[in-house]
Amino acid sequence: MFANDTDMALVSLASLINTGKEEPDKLLSLEDLDHYLEAEKFSGSRTHDAAELKAVRRLREELEEIWSAPEAEAVDRVNRILREANALPQLVKHDDWDWHLHATTPEAPLETRIATEAAMALIDVIRSKELERLRTCAAEDCSAVVVDLTRNRSKRYCDTGNCANREHVKAYRARKANDTGQ
Repeated sequence: MFANDTDMALVSLASLINTGKEEPDKLLSLEDLDHYLEAEKFSGSRTHDAAELKAVRRLREELEEIWSAPEAEAVDRVNRILREANALPQLVKHDDWDWHLHATTPEAPLETRIATEAAMALIDVIRSKELERLRTCAAEDCSAVVVDLTRNRSKRYCDTGNCANREHVKAYRARKANDTGQ
């Protein structure tokens, strides 16, 4: 559906938002931030201080609001992020990544790099008229976000736990109970 770096940025964005959906919050400490960045293979400079963690947590809330925003509001917010970052997209190749877009320098503050990468991915989603691919988990007891990158737009459950399995077991048991009651 999208370019590989867009897919990866969207998955990383969902992962960042979902750090706040679990109990306990998965982004409370600098170690938590290190774990998130390592898991998402995020490169570039770091300050490794409380201000950086606070900025990323604040960004997480802003990006969550964009996730479910109507198109016009999402466009306004994405454009603001790009303006504030003085984004200048460039093709880069580093580590194990082939050519992909970066819109900031590796020395830009972490929250600016995360925000800009998310904004660049959201641009593709908005331009493709695919905002409905950004969802909330269909499990009744879960508020995690889901990015549906399937061809047939069928992904309904998050990747944070076992929501899909739980819901399938619940449906199976309901069918069995219904079959037994007939």
